[in-house]
Amino acid sequence: MSRITAAFQEKRALIAFITGGDPDIETTKDLIPAMAEAGADIIEIGIPFSDPIAEGPAIQAASLRALTSGTTVDKLFDMVQEIRQSVRIPLLFMTYANPVFAYGTERFLQRCSDCGIDGLIIPDVPYEEKEEFSPFCKQYGITLISQAVPAFEERAAMIAASAEGFVYCMPASGTANSPIEASAEAINKLKHTVSIPCAVEIDNTVPEQGNAVIDCSDGLILGNQIVKIMDEHKQNCIPFVKAYLKRVKKNYSVQ
Repeated sequence: MSRITAAFQEKRALIAFITGGDPDIETTKDLIPAMAEAGADIIEIGIPFSDPIAEGPAIQAASLRALTSGTTVDKLFDMVQEIRQSVRIPLLFMTYANPVFAYGTERFLQRCSDCGIDGLIIPDVPYEEKEEFSPFCKQYGITLISQAVPAFEERAAMIAASAEGFVYCMPASGTANSPIEASAEAINKLKHTVSIPCAVEIDNTVPEQGNAVIDCSDGLILGNQIVKIMDEHKQNCIPFVKAYLKRVKKNYSVQ
């Protein structure tokens, strides 16, 4: 059983996003083990990029801070390899196609494997073009996570049919700052088409944002609020992020 599959066993998984290198690599290195200790079941590490078109203003600003601090892809690989000695939960990279191409696709996936990354999310690569990456992912044992918008039922079902690990269910707008427009009914329909979990991206700053959607999900994907906490507290963010994750676990019974 893969680490990603195990993360969803008999519970709703809590999937937490941070931008790697925000505010600096050392903080990221200390934060990830702390998030795992606080109850994160999977952690997505965003690779900072100068044009993060699929992100809202908070994560765009985090990318800029990380790049300004000198974060590079190689530094993130080295950091993951170091923390992997103690962190046992799945670690995913979220990035864009251009950084992967610039690094060299096969070289990038090989380094992912070598340092202990479990999965890869590339939000600007449509379903029709994922074959540019999936052969290398398979070769190096990296799960290529598919994103789908449950509100667009026919296309979501097509994407989910070949998905691996879990289906990353997105808001209809495709940004982390917008409310989830897909209904619980649409998510439930999608879940009936796949044998893998469906995790929902949600902005937890609005607790009343569709408890029915939360209740039907196999996992909650949280990022926007975590990034805002990090922006507010910078290098002192770790206890505040831990407290937030523990609160989400308690409020939404992610256990």
